[in-house]
Amino acid sequence: MQKLKYLTILLLLNALLVSAGGVWASPGAVSPDLGSAASFVGLAHETFTNTGAGVYVGDVGVSPGTEVTGFPPGSVRNGAIHIADGVAAQALSDATTAYTALTGQACNVHLTGKDLGGMTLTPGVYCFDTSAQLTGDLVLDALDNPNAVWVFKIGSTLTTGSTSSVAMINGGQAVKVFWQVGSSATLGTYTRFSGNILALESVTLTNGASLVGRAFGLTGAVTMDTTDAPAPIANTPMCWLDYLPLITQ
Repeated sequence: MQKLKYLTILLLLNALLVSAGGVWASPGAVSPDLGSAASFVGLAHETFTNTGAGVYVGDVGVSPGTEVTGFPPGSVRNGAIHIADGVAAQALSDATTAYTALTGQACNVHLTGKDLGGMTLTPGVYCFDTSAQLTGDLVLDALDNPNAVWVFKIGSTLTTGSTSSVAMINGGQAVKVFWQVGSSATLGTYTRFSGNILALESVTLTNGASLVGRAFGLTGAVTMDTTDAPAPIANTPMCWLDYLPLITQ
């Protein structure tokens, strides 16, 4: 009887959150071990292309491909560019292992056919059987838990509309958000995105988009148009005071 009462309360809370634009999920998400890939902000299998004067805070690399272009005008801070070397090869292997670990996590909430824009999501594992789309603003609420983790398992593509955003509140950390993408991810113009994108194929940031997290194209390319990007592409959260010296150098 007590268990039934508890379950009834949880279902009512979930209904209230959904009606208010939020979704409650059991906190079953687990951060995968990124290994040596954790030091990278961008890593590709075939080519890594930068367009614009973007600042990358962390390592950038490609393996087994040998093409990294756009530096300058792009620049790397607190990291290095690795081209078909042992560091990049190990990082790609570790990122692929992390991708596989994400695919094995059980879903808490299925969101197939729904736009992430306008949602507020608590920690958990969210799944899309096919493509996922973000048009507008997505809020990730950590519920005052600094160890909160979000996993998004996407069967095919991830796309965001222009000026879309992923915002963290109540102690949420962008580095604890994982986007496992079955094909390719494309961030629309001036998107403000948070989290680690592990795409089986490629990752593309279009003009003015910014990222706090990591972009891994495990079998394809990473292409970043950092023209007009308002802030560095960073593998760890930074405050605007951290950005200013990098932008003015």
